[in-house]
Amino acid sequence: MCFSVSTFLAGVQAQERVEDRRAFIWPQAATSDDPRHIPIRPEVTVKKPVLVLRGGRVFDSVKTDAYAATVVMEGKYIKSILPPQDTNWPTDAKVVDVTDKTVMPGLIDLHVHITYPDSSTPVDEQASEGAGVLRGLTNLRYFIESGFTTVRDMNGVLNAPFLLSEWMAEDRAPGPRVFAAGHIITGTGGHAADRPISPIHSSAFAQEVDGPDEWRKAVRQNFKNGANVIKIASIFSPGEVRAAVEEAHALGLRVTCDCETFYIRWAIEAGVDMIEHPLPRTDETIRLMAQHHTDADPTLQVYQSLLDSSGGYYGVTSRRFTLGSQQDFDVFKKMKAAGIRLGVGTDTIGNANAFTPNTYIAELKWFVKGGYTPSGALIAATRTNAQMLDVGDKLGTLEPGKLADVIVVDGKPDQNLDDLKQVSMVIRDGLVMVDHGQINVPPHVPKPLLKASPPENVH
Repeated sequence: MCFSVSTFLAGVQAQERVEDRRAFIWPQAATSDDPRHIPIRPEVTVKKPVLVLRGGRVFDSVKTDAYAATVVMEGKYIKSILPPQDTNWPTDAKVVDVTDKTVMPGLIDLHVHITYPDSSTPVDEQASEGAGVLRGLTNLRYFIESGFTTVRDMNGVLNAPFLLSEWMAEDRAPGPRVFAAGHIITGTGGHAADRPISPIHSSAFAQEVDGPDEWRKAVRQNFKNGANVIKIASIFSPGEVRAAVEEAHALGLRVTCDCETFYIRWAIEAGVDMIEHPLPRTDETIRLMAQHHTDADPTLQVYQSLLDSSGGYYGVTSRRFTLGSQQDFDVFKKMKAAGIRLGVGTDTIGNANAFTPNTYIAELKWFVKGGYTPSGALIAATRTNAQMLDVGDKLGTLEPGKLADVIVVDGKPDQNLDDLKQVSMVIRDGLVMVDHGQINVPPHVPKPLLKASPPENVH
């Protein structure tokens, strides 16, 4: 697919802290549809199916208001956005009437854990890669049914997240595209590796490494395994986090940090791209985030759910601070006031995946409570999230040339966020994966045998 020079340059500007290897790829060259942007062979020119969504209101995440229009998709790309009266599409196109519905970009969740064990997982299967893949397939079904066409998996068991990422990219199972971080990288005894020791605090889920050289090696290992982003967590030293960020940026990947207190400042000074969660930090640290253009993924609702169920973190050495709804929300409001770019993620883990999309809708409502309009929150959930993933040139808005990740909602979610519970159609890469609210799995087409059997000359 060919993209304009302006689109290419916009992508470069969005990746300002990364050593951008795309500067060495021609703007018109095709690349993989993920943050790694690997050059791929040009597509063979063949006639592609055309899908038309006609009669609805379009919320394209470019404009803040919805408008009447028709969305035309050809193959895996958006072909055009037409005025309601325009019928400029092939006569053999499939036309779907979406009157009284809203057509918008697929939702993106910046922070999920699709392979983690849940309460039904036996202890001896919690660190099983195979069981993790099966759990992941179940959880990805929840996400695709709910209108999510992209999720960022922020660590899981062994290579399960990478396997699922590959399967989704090859359309081998219904689900959203998965951008996987692989293992959390942390210092010995850091977050996700602290006591009490359990399978989810083992090397099956986290990499405990010490010293700058080992941090660099851990980044390279995740990159080798297929990471689209690097996730680090306190504890670390300034030298360790600096080494990890430098190595990731040299490889063309962004780095996000699950950290708190003074560790956030160390990560910002090292050039980290994003901070996860509303964990404690000083006003000076928030000022530094704005100064360094460090993004934030607040995940307010998961901490509210923790407060509702447990009252906070207790007996955990990597969470030595006090949480509270107001304190968390104050961090969010201060970041917004400072002009920090905020994305939308849920940190769904284990049983929490079954709450999809309720946790996400609740997160969007936190954004509205913090000063966003409902349409502004949806733009954060789509366009902003895609930019923070470093795929803003491919995803996040309904524009000609972008990937056809499109959902149809029965209602007006840009006015009433609860309407997101009424997703009737989900299209990813131009493929209809959910139709009338149900997973759409095309039938298996058997391959023919090479020759007739039994052979005619056998008597």
